[in-house]
Amino acid sequence: MNLRKEKAARLKLAILDHTLKLIGKKSFDDLYVEEICAKVKISKVTLFKYFPQKEDILLYFFRLWCLRRAVEFRDKPREGLAAIQHLFDKLAEDYDAHPGIVLRLAAYMADLKRTPKPFPVKPEERKLLFPQVADVTSVELLSLDQMLEKAALEAVFKKEITKTTNTRDVMLLLSTLFYGSVLTAHTNQVSPAKMFFRRNVELILKGLG
Repeated sequence: MNLRKEKAARLKLAILDHTLKLIGKKSFDDLYVEEICAKVKISKVTLFKYFPQKEDILLYFFRLWCLRRAVEFRDKPREGLAAIQHLFDKLAEDYDAHPGIVLRLAAYMADLKRTPKPFPVKPEERKLLFPQVADVTSVELLSLDQMLEKAALEAVFKKEITKTTNTRDVMLLLSTLFYGSVLTAHTNQVSPAKMFFRRNVELILKGLG
């Protein structure tokens, strides 16, 4: 790797890593940029060079979340309902581990001022995240909506979904459930989240079967 690009990639990953460690179970809004900079040992100017606003760290977290799922699907193929369930299981795991960042991400996705484009992930960042995956730069990185729609189409082909329903409509329904489950789990203090999310998915898919 180009040394300059590798250094930049390591710095971005370090910023995210320390953000997750600092948040723990508290709110993302209660975390200050100064705290992150102190842990990473960088200036605010340097942090804002890579993340122009603090909320960009949320988008980076979510983009890497999607990349991890893409690598998992490539290494251990899951299709249809199995793929949908896997996405919700991973969401539940991250919600239980980092509720503050997952809740703030859901809120930020509803913010009218948020950027319409996904946060970019460079090849050097992929290689550092997955050093054991030789061709990680060629793994197709899909958005959450794309993964859900692909899984819905597979479920139709596998006859796991038998209702005559447009796959985009199924994707929108699952996306609603994805973000809504996070909010409901929080407001009702549901724990563990995984079983709650699984029941939600089962109820929705039962109506489509």
